Amino acid sequence: MSLTRNAGATAAQARNSRWLELLTRAGFIGYGIVHLLLAWLALQIAFGRSGEEGNQNGALRTLGEQPLGKFLLIAMAVGLFAMAIWQAFEAISGHVSKTGKERLFERIASVVRVVVFVWLGWTAIKVFQDASSNASDQQQQLSEKLMASDGGRWLVGLAGLALAGLGIGMVIYGLKKKFERNLKTGEMSPKTRQLTRRLGMAGYAARGAVFAVAGVLVVVAAVNYDPEKARGLDAALRTLRDQAYGPWLLALMALGIAAFGVYCFFQSRYRKV
Repeated sequence: MSLTRNAGATAAQARNSRWLELLTRAGFIGYGIVHLLLAWLALQIAFGRSGEEGNQNGALRTLGEQPLGKFLLIAMAVGLFAMAIWQAFEAISGHVSKTGKERLFERIASVVRVVVFVWLGWTAIKVFQDASSNASDQQQQLSEKLMASDGGRWLVGLAGLALAGLGIGMVIYGLKKKFERNLKTGEMSPKTRQLTRRLGMAGYAARGAVFAVAGVLVVVAAVNYDPEKARGLDAALRTLRDQAYGPWLLALMALGIAAFGVYCFFQSRYRKV
């Protein structure tokens, strides 16, 4: 117990570091840029003009191809790793304003965010190094290996259900405006708070819908033994495009993802860190 308390106290002290706060806030800007680029790729996919992956990997590669792109990739990686460290501390000793199951849920969510931010930061470094790996193809290859056995297909199916559940949870989280409890709303003007609320609602709903579709596709892939469908966000975006009114639906999703990107800029200023 003493060791646990000491670890918690150390994490709490490190979490209050001014440098960590500044880097984390910079990380939100990078996270917003990734989503704006992802929204642009989604629009390109919607109207059949993109051969790039419709996911964060493709967004980072697009950034790397721009003027000063290499510098921005490294700056973004530093910010994303700072966000991962911040969320790791939150998982260990944070969310003290909440109690019971609510605090447990938030700490688990922080662990998931650590994984996401570390993965994005590492992807930014790999893109900086001119790695030409295709994340969607790698995911498909992994799915093929797992589906070689019945147990593996069950595992892929469960992963798909978890992803779909995460997506549905995001939609609910956004529509219920639960994200506002993590913002310094008292420091916002009424117009800023209203704009931030609308961006957050649209952003979380759009991201959640895409994740839910991706999860359903993974489940279908496991049931039908079709690894081609288990390609994450890229497959979800292209599947949406191929439906009736799909390009316009995907364009609407892209606007929602862009809204989340802009919302991240507001988080950089107003997020409780």
